[in-house]
Amino acid sequence: MNSFSENVTVVLVHGAWADGSCWQNVILPLKRQGLKVTCATIPLTSLTDDIAALQRAIERTTGPVVLVGHAYGGAVIAGPSDDRVKSLVYVAALAPDEGETVADVFYRAAPHSKAPQLAPDEHGFIWMPEEGFSNAVAHNASADQTTIASAVQRPISVKCIQEKVPAPAWKTKPSWFLIAEEDRMILPETQRYMANRMNAKIWSHKVDHSPMLTAPYLVVEVILEAARGALAS
Repeated sequence: MNSFSENVTVVLVHGAWADGSCWQNVILPLKRQGLKVTCATIPLTSLTDDIAALQRAIERTTGPVVLVGHAYGGAVIAGPSDDRVKSLVYVAALAPDEGETVADVFYRAAPHSKAPQLAPDEHGFIWMPEEGFSNAVAHNASADQTTIASAVQRPISVKCIQEKVPAPAWKTKPSWFLIAEEDRMILPETQRYMANRMNAKIWSHKVDHSPMLTAPYLVVEVILEAARGALAS
């Protein structure tokens, strides 16, 4: 039975090295609850470009909107200024404050010992080494899942992580944060620092950097709670 009678849309925003298919395990469970769901495919060319792409995706919706961002997507969901956006959900995500860059928060702490070595190519794009997916991006995923993730990856431009962010929406909108306690890409202490700073409602679980692949039921539950909050606001 559907839990949502109103016209609520969940807009899912992927992070670096990914596309909308990374949300495949949460889309149908959300729709079964009566939510509309769409994935905003961001170009990963600059933070400004990515926020603009998300804004276009929001414009295609009607009614209240819940924005969900994974990893780098957290910086993107804080960008649009739209009254229909009622709540934000951060999934092992980055949440820079006004004037900070994504790099500022990503490199806030020393990297995990199994985190990949990352460097831009001659075109200014950063690719994830194949072993990075199984070692850090989704180390609890199956070998098939990480092989596919590596094969379909999309690189992120250095511009995305070097651009200073505008005033983030989490300063004025209710936010939820799923802290991944086993994250090897964005350290849990960094996630906790950001979640506390933004006064988010925190869910903390022993999951890896990509829980939408490896623990989708948790991601669904967090989003449902944020959607109920959207209707109450």
